[in-house]
Amino acid sequence: MAKTKWAVDPAHSSVDFSIKHMMIANVKGSFNSFDAEITADPSDLTTADIVFNVALSSVDTRNADRDNHLRSADFFDVENHPKMTFKSTHIVSKGDDEYDVTGDLTIHGATKTETFTVTYEGSGKDPWGNGKVGFTAAGAIKRSDYGLTWNSALETGGVLVGDKVKIELQVQAAKAE
Repeated sequence: MAKTKWAVDPAHSSVDFSIKHMMIANVKGSFNSFDAEITADPSDLTTADIVFNVALSSVDTRNADRDNHLRSADFFDVENHPKMTFKSTHIVSKGDDEYDVTGDLTIHGATKTETFTVTYEGSGKDPWGNGKVGFTAAGAIKRSDYGLTWNSALETGGVLVGDKVKIELQVQAAKAE
């Protein structure tokens, strides 16, 4: 395949995360509003250009009070920092359709270099003849690296919210017209 522009299909894609809660369990959440600018040869991502944007106000942990707290100045401060952005800077093939995708991740006004493992899941045509591709991505970041340090000490020791955030994306994209 040649290097082509791809549009993420949000109805068949997801941006999910999990974080340790009370040092004993993981809480999962999603971001429901996101977009991307992808120019790539899906069978060889090493030359891809990827910019992925997430609307932080779209956070959804299935708990309205927690979601509102995450949107507040204690965490994302969506009023002043409405989006999270990842821009690829270097991509290395690991073989077997897996890649290390390194780039600049910006959250809460701070930009750090992060690497995610991306797997090319395949390509095909939908029932209407449109070209589609699929990818998964996974990685972890430290929220403290981005100034997201709010926490509460527990009576039994430890803290309410962990520092490590696991991130997983499922992406289906269509050839852009």
